[in-house]
Amino acid sequence: MKYIKFQDKKGTFTIQSPENYSGLYFPLAGDGGLKSSITPNLGGDSKTDQNHFLLEPVSIENLHNNRSTRNFWCRIEGKGCWSATGISAEQELQKFTEAQDKSILEAGFMWQKVTRTSAKYGLQSEITSFVDVDGAAEIELVRIKNISEEVTKITPIAAIPLYGRSADNIRDHRHVTSLLHRINTTEYGVEVTPVLSFDERGHQKNHTTYFVYGYSEKGDAPEAFYPTVQEFIGEGGTYLNPEAVRENKPGRKAGSRAEGKEAMGGIRFADVELKPQETAGFIILAGLTEKKESIAKTVAKYRTEEQVENVLEEVKSYWQKKVNVSYETGDADADNYMKWISFQPVLRRIYGCSFLPYHDYGKGGRGWRDLWQDCLALLIMNPAVVRQMIVANYGGVRIDGTNATIIGNKQGEFIADRNNIARVWMDHAFWPFGTTKLYIDQTGDMDILFEKVPYFKDLQSGRGTTHDEEWNTAYGKQQKVESGDIYFGTILEHILLQNLTAFYDVGEHNEMKLHGADWNDAMDMAWDNGESVAFTCAYAGNMNNIADCLENLERISGINRVEIASEMECLFSCGRDLYENADKKRKLLGSYTKKCAHNISGDTVIVRIDEIVRNLREKADWMMENIRKNEWITDGGDGWFNGYYDDHKNPVECCEKDRVRMMLTSQVFAIMSGTATKEQTAAISRSADKYLFDEKAGGYRLNTNFREEKFDLGRMFGFAYGEKENGAVFSHMAVMYANALYSQGFVKEGYKVLNTLLHAAMNFESSYMYPGLPEYFDSDGRGLYAYLTGAASWYMLTMITEAFGVRGEIGNLVIAPALMAEQFDKEGNASLYLEFAGKKFEVHISNPDKKEYGEYQIVQAYCDEKEIEKRAGGSACMKKETIEQLSLDETHNITIVLQ
Repeated sequence: MKYIKFQDKKGTFTIQSPENYSGLYFPLAGDGGLKSSITPNLGGDSKTDQNHFLLEPVSIENLHNNRSTRNFWCRIEGKGCWSATGISAEQELQKFTEAQDKSILEAGFMWQKVTRTSAKYGLQSEITSFVDVDGAAEIELVRIKNISEEVTKITPIAAIPLYGRSADNIRDHRHVTSLLHRINTTEYGVEVTPVLSFDERGHQKNHTTYFVYGYSEKGDAPEAFYPTVQEFIGEGGTYLNPEAVRENKPGRKAGSRAEGKEAMGGIRFADVELKPQETAGFIILAGLTEKKESIAKTVAKYRTEEQVENVLEEVKSYWQKKVNVSYETGDADADNYMKWISFQPVLRRIYGCSFLPYHDYGKGGRGWRDLWQDCLALLIMNPAVVRQMIVANYGGVRIDGTNATIIGNKQGEFIADRNNIARVWMDHAFWPFGTTKLYIDQTGDMDILFEKVPYFKDLQSGRGTTHDEEWNTAYGKQQKVESGDIYFGTILEHILLQNLTAFYDVGEHNEMKLHGADWNDAMDMAWDNGESVAFTCAYAGNMNNIADCLENLERISGINRVEIASEMECLFSCGRDLYENADKKRKLLGSYTKKCAHNISGDTVIVRIDEIVRNLREKADWMMENIRKNEWITDGGDGWFNGYYDDHKNPVECCEKDRVRMMLTSQVFAIMSGTATKEQTAAISRSADKYLFDEKAGGYRLNTNFREEKFDLGRMFGFAYGEKENGAVFSHMAVMYANALYSQGFVKEGYKVLNTLLHAAMNFESSYMYPGLPEYFDSDGRGLYAYLTGAASWYMLTMITEAFGVRGEIGNLVIAPALMAEQFDKEGNASLYLEFAGKKFEVHISNPDKKEYGEYQIVQAYCDEKEIEKRAGGSACMKKETIEQLSLDETHNITIVLQ
């Protein structure tokens, strides 16, 4: 049975009886403002941030039993009561029986429509849910149709409980905070304005009003209201069997007031008589605002069905334009899944890593690592907005090479840590340059390296090992010089500082210290002696790439010297005597961080680019040589790299008679950085297939089963094996494994990773998820933590720049296809639609003989029927200058013929 059925090439899909599957939810949000989640039964919640929840906060574990949320009731004269959302005591009892309502969900980017049919009551409901583009209101357009053969009289009642406070109050003073509620009924709805924002550290006067409004399809006002939960459900009642509906309570008129109660957006409309096949429509609006007087203006835009339909089309169009890439291969379903994967980075920009039912951790904001990786996808879809983001966010780097871990809601706003715990994730300095490099390749804009930005400053000092006791909030959050002025350094200086300080921050085995954790946040219990060989590889690769970038800078611009802070000069120390002595490296780093503990001098020095390049390459070569020599593990035939040392200074990975310990992360960065030789990469691939691959689970597991709790490394080993960071198929690292394999020419192996992962998501019988890529698959193959995962950015990037081979090269557009034969359609065609340098392109790749990768080469290359350069090594190239001359208005056709 095909569960998910796509309706077009835009990702629109349907699914029958979606409420029969646990854990399904959908994101609804504006581009700012409300962030909602919604289930097939209209469960879920809505909020703007941690402290302003419109609906009661939900997590995945109470999503299935949370009934205090959106509902729409029909009281049918002479028959009974029916919930148009499927949430009633009667419908719960009828679930999975022949009497169950028939339902179908249809959805696209940021909108959902559920059609429900009741044979018993002769009614059909159609409820379309979305948030307007501005995020001012969540909108439900409800249509009730009489599908019986007789006239039916109904009393329509909308019911949305208004939570109206911080998520912290879900248990902390839940009742007390309801005493703060001041509830009013207006002509069209219910408003609640709490008196205070409750916080025992210091209560604040509240200015936020939460509201639920309702209209008939023609804009008529409701008949009455149920403004409190108690009035709606009644004594001994429940949300599944509320007294107001069951007993036909008349409700309150507009202008009434209630205080100190849980608020209810209960709206009773005038009775409607429906002839056979006749439909009545209703509009329900819910939102919150800091300006109570603005509510009338907001809701006036959505008062009639025609207005709502127009706004819905705006919403659909808006989000479709945000995903301005599409794919055409031999698999239409896979192409539609790719549309959703390409939409996921947009969702991460809005939601961060919080505010969806699985993502019940954190209090908003995006993590440092998340920001830079999400930019990878945005660089493909909308590079124009990314430059400003890149420049602003380098301002989160400290002068000791560490960084703030949370990005605030405003650009350039930083928070030291989500939970006010001073700590260092040792991988954080690795990510910014990779994103900056992609930006330069996509745009050719090397001037960005010389943009000047400040450094972040707070109490933390010495790379998380000490505090700057002279710092206070009056000093501010930007690094100063002795004169008291804020210090500004180039982005290039920030990049060099991040990577060079990491080079010296080593443990006993001369690999970089793990500190609070690396990419795998759950390796968080080895602060004193833990080391990450995996990211030592990554930084080595970074240093070589920075050197390449600097050589290109000098070649293209003629610039051969750069300015850096004088304190940094010592970080360019070199020589094997230094590199091979971990104590000397730590002392040098300590000397540097001590100089920068509070203020810096403000003095600068000039350094030659060729000297920087030589220094970076020397350090990178030494790191790679050291790892190849000391960290390679063999199982007698193949092998892999040890990636970590635990807090007892022992290597984490091994191959012994009674135990095999292998971690995917360790291999990814060894391959991606070039630390692994071609022979070692081949051996790693075979070992991963042998020890980590599990097709049923979705592909490559994050690690083998250590069969040990191992609290000297991280909390991950407290998780059940096969769950989350402990041995699950973790999409993010699996996709990075694919990217690493592609980058080193192991195309067949890389494709296997991507293909297995995608089809695990597409197999609804085990994944039980809407289209997209989850954070991970559990031990049963269920996709968990939908939507908000860095895997989506990397999957999209890998498909476009590696598989299709369409990528930037310092502003030039290069096409070097690495598609497998099965990725072409029956005629041997594959296409990619994207924007590059502000121009629209359709890249058509023709492989008429359906040759496999490695057997074909480019024989023809055209753009708009004009030949473009074919280069040695199997690529075609359009120069930046040529692209600049192309029209902005039309779509340009690039044709690549393979033979």
